[in-house]
Amino acid sequence: MKITTKGQVTIPQELREQYGFLAHTEVEFKPGRGGLRLVKTTRAGRRGQRLIRRMAGRGDGTLTTDQIMQLTRGES
Repeated sequence: MKITTKGQVTIPQELREQYGFLAHTEVEFKPGRGGLRLVKTTRAGRRGQRLIRRMAGRGDGTLTTDQIMQLTRGES
């Protein structure tokens, strides 16, 4: 296998099937002895969950829920 100029590698179909790496499976690389391991991301580590954890508590609380809803609906 070779890494493309875009940093991509094709995982052979038989390995994808054997290890359950389906299309849109989120994966991560973990450093290990002598190289990297490719592992499926656990549910807790998914991108959306990470974003929610990072953004939680960041609002300043100056707007009421009704005011926010008016803004999202384009109401004056």
